[in-house]
Amino acid sequence: METLLYILIGIVVLIAVLGLIAPKSYDVSRSIDINLPRSEVFKYVRSLQKQDEWSPWGRRDPNMKKQFEGTDGQVGAISKWQGNKEVGEGEQEITKIVDNERIESRLRFFKPWKSESDAYLKLADNESNGTNFTWGFSGKNKFPMSIMMLFMNMDKAVGKDFEEGLNSLKEILEK
Repeated sequence: METLLYILIGIVVLIAVLGLIAPKSYDVSRSIDINLPRSEVFKYVRSLQKQDEWSPWGRRDPNMKKQFEGTDGQVGAISKWQGNKEVGEGEQEITKIVDNERIESRLRFFKPWKSESDAYLKLADNESNGTNFTWGFSGKNKFPMSIMMLFMNMDKAVGKDFEEGLNSLKEILEK
């Protein structure tokens, strides 16, 4: 009985220590140069419906159910999805727009697990009169999920998806 108590205390201490050292936040982003003026890129990327054309997740589930609310490309517009295990279920809501500079949105994931993140699209002029476009998202790791982040690298998990999406976006816009 005493041994069991020591084991339980050890487990509790281990979880507490892991919770203290686990990463408390994440910020993943990737950038690409697009050979178009910023205003043209902005006009295209502000649309939640057009994001499906270049986002890699739409290709991972061609049978994904999509629903849109509000005025696409405006603050308050919402894109909802229900997909397979790889895509999950959630919604994205545009929360802030700075014309030709930045679009911010709130990502709410319901399945395979609940979480929330802030997504952003940033646009800046580049040296070749085109656009440097950045796609990213950030959030907080809440306990006990934060402990999982000790064993999972969010940048590695999502970074390649962002690169795939940015390459698709560049290809679409530079046609």
